[in-house]
Amino acid sequence: MYQLIEQHPDFIVINKSPKVHFHSQDGSAGVVAQVEVDLGIKLYAVHRLDTPTSGLLILAKSSQAAAVFTTLFSEHKIQKFYLAIAKGKPKKKQGGIIGDMAKSRRSMYKLLRTKTNPAITQFFSQSIENGLRLYLLKPLSGKTHQLRVALSSIGVPILGDELYGGDIADRCYLHAMMLDFEYQGQHYQFKQLPEIGSEFIHPLVGKLLQNDWQNPANLSWPKV
Repeated sequence: MYQLIEQHPDFIVINKSPKVHFHSQDGSAGVVAQVEVDLGIKLYAVHRLDTPTSGLLILAKSSQAAAVFTTLFSEHKIQKFYLAIAKGKPKKKQGGIIGDMAKSRRSMYKLLRTKTNPAITQFFSQSIENGLRLYLLKPLSGKTHQLRVALSSIGVPILGDELYGGDIADRCYLHAMMLDFEYQGQHYQFKQLPEIGSEFIHPLVGKLLQNDWQNPANLSWPKV
C-alpha cells in the first residue's frame, strides 16, 4: 500500500502505491488511515494523489505543521515533479498546458480555453519505444485530475488511464516522483522512482532519469 520514506518530527513522507485510495472508502482503509494505524499517530493531509497515481505524499503530524504546508502549497513554494507515459506523439515535445478546468461527465474534468483561474502544467517528453513517450511534468497549480486532463487535452492520454481515454495497461502510468521545498529554513528534496509497472522499469526510462532528467528542479522549464 505504501512505503515510509521520511520520518521528520513534524511530518512524514510516504510513497503511495498505485490503485490505493487516498481516503477510506468501500469499507476499506485509505492510505492515510492505514499509516495512522501503523504509526499510532494522528496525521493531517496537506495534498493528495488520485487512486491510480503512485508516488510521494507529505503528511503532517500536527495541525500547526499542516497549516505551514498548506501555506507553502498555496504559495507554490513546494515544487512537484511527476512522470507519465502515454501513447502517441503530441504536436509539441515540450511546453506548457494552460486553461481553466470544469467538471464533465462520469467524474471527469475537462480543460477549457478560458484562463480565469487556470490549471498550469509544464512538460518535457522523450520517445521511449513502441509509440510510447515518457513525460516529465511540473504542475504549477493543484487542480483535481490536472495532469491526467492536461495530457488528454493534447491528444496523449496517460497509458492505463481509461477514464480519460488511455489504452488498457497494468497500471495508470502517472507517478509523483519528486518533492522539493524549504521547511523552517531547511531545504528538503525527496525523490522516488516508480517501481511498479512494466513500462516504468524499461531501461530507456532509467537512462533518461539518470542522465537528462536526473534532477528536475535544476532544469530550465518551458515558459507558459
